Amino acid sequence: CVSAVGQDSFVPPDGICWVSVLSCLLLACSYVGSLYVWRSDLPRDHPAVIKRRFTSVLIVSALSPVFVWTWKVYTGVMPGPSLLALMGIRFEGLIPAIILPLLLTMVLFLGPLIQLAMDCPWGFMDGIRVALDPWFWALCLRDMRWLRNQVVAPLTEELVFRACMLPMLVPCASPSTAMLTCPLFFGVAHFHHVIELLRFRQGSVSGIFLAAVFQFSYTAVFGAYTAFIFIRTGHLVGPVLCHSFCNHMGFPALSTAMEHRQRLTILSCYLLGVLLFLLLLFPLTDPLYYGLPTPVCTLASVPSSLCIS
Repeated sequence: CVSAVGQDSFVPPDGICWVSVLSCLLLACSYVGSLYVWRSDLPRDHPAVIKRRFTSVLIVSALSPVFVWTWKVYTGVMPGPSLLALMGIRFEGLIPAIILPLLLTMVLFLGPLIQLAMDCPWGFMDGIRVALDPWFWALCLRDMRWLRNQVVAPLTEELVFRACMLPMLVPCASPSTAMLTCPLFFGVAHFHHVIELLRFRQGSVSGIFLAAVFQFSYTAVFGAYTAFIFIRTGHLVGPVLCHSFCNHMGFPALSTAMEHRQRLTILSCYLLGVLLFLLLLFPLTDPLYYGLPTPVCTLASVPSSLCIS
């Protein structure tokens, strides 16, 4: 086993945890607050609303590295890797970072993918032809909801809530603690959907809050997973691709699978996918594939199993 944290472990300065947590809180509030700087009576899925929100979240995301840089200057933390490397923007191990985390996530969704394949009216070659058709992608790029769900939201959320927050949280806690703390900001940030559901009366108050609690739980678990990938690989691209894929797939429709004519096969694939995912979780995210040590692990004050090959 090779430790990602050297013999001379990073020693965090006093009071860094308060500064780190407050910086992350300010960053999360800036991201969510930017969605509401535009006054509008239109729902969130209206193209005009989506375009305006694109503008504001892209500005906040572009400025988010300034938060990390300011945190570095204020705390006096002087890491070896560059600011961009700490945020997962680097070339070393890039190809594995593009392929392996996405493959791992697709394994987890084996059941839903098999279910989609069974229900899809297209043949395999038809799907390949559509995927290679430039007009198909041109239509996707004109669809504001597709751009939001598959491109802008995954990119900006992973940049802000993973690439910027984890380098600030890891020095004041172990990477494992940071991995579990970071998703709380991400989960709470999604509570803003409650405002719009209540505003447009899309369901009962109790139903809306139950949905919000479920969404918080789901996004927190998902956030922990992408934080795990970020720490293990030291790359931003893996979490972004996994986020985009999960947005496309949605939450697994277990109730539909239970009623499917091929439910035994599909449920077996669900179970097989989970088992293979757990089996491959650490091997496919081995830091050796991505350049050891990963930049964010150099900030750890104590050795962590997440940073070890």
